[in-house]
Amino acid sequence: MDGGNEAPSGPITITEGEFAGWRYWAGDPFENASGPFYYREEADGSIRCAFRAEARHMNGGGFMHGGCVMTFADACLFSLATKELEGTHAVTVSLGGEFIGPAHVGDLVECTGEVLKAGKSMVFVRGLIFTGDNPMMSFSGVIKKVGRRL
Repeated sequence: MDGGNEAPSGPITITEGEFAGWRYWAGDPFENASGPFYYREEADGSIRCAFRAEARHMNGGGFMHGGCVMTFADACLFSLATKELEGTHAVTVSLGGEFIGPAHVGDLVECTGEVLKAGKSMVFVRGLIFTGDNPMMSFSGVIKKVGRRL
């Protein structure tokens, strides 16, 4: 951190623009540089994640880079498990996915999913990333709750 000022490390609510009312996790430099990736709780209690595809997210063929999709999937693991991870820190243990379709510059990329099981230290999650009615990737992953790093 610069000058002893510590960056915020929890969820921040966006107050203006396309994602007003959505939240994102501050304090994760890689994720924020890659996205930022947003999430919100829907009326039914489920979590929806999203971001707007930009030129910097594309590969040489003009489609969204697979690494960007995987980075979004990893961020979604934690957003989808927000309630189960409240008050804890966690790390990704495993993440696997199947690429189904592309995204292009300007697309709204979204994700929905669910926690399959939440134990004392492990949380199992699955999700689907899509743009419009077109699926892009199905994924599943495991998160491990860990102690706070000093």
